[in-house]
Amino acid sequence: MIEVIGSLVILAGSVFLFAAGLGVLRMPDSYNRIQTGTKASTLGTILVLLGIAILHPAWTGKLLLLVFFILFTNPVSSHALARASHTRHVPLSDKTVVDRLDEAEHPAGDA
Repeated sequence: MIEVIGSLVILAGSVFLFAAGLGVLRMPDSYNRIQTGTKASTLGTILVLLGIAILHPAWTGKLLLLVFFILFTNPVSSHALARASHTRHVPLSDKTVVDRLDEAEHPAGDA
């Protein structure tokens, strides 16, 4: 029974990783691609690692260390990529309505 649960958790993680890859292909601009890839791949990778921990309890400590590492590095790196893209003036999609970072950097009252 434990093998089935572990395998289902790994399968769920694989679905999220597939969704991340599909999202990267389907999103209109780099900012949306970064966001889609980060959220889905973080959850997918964590689910895969937890599924492996269920299947191999002796590896749980090492796998939880990897989960901890992924939880901190993946969002931080995507944030750095998005900020660098914005700083280099990578264009937004035509469908993007609001750019809060640009509004914060250049308030309406500034000349």
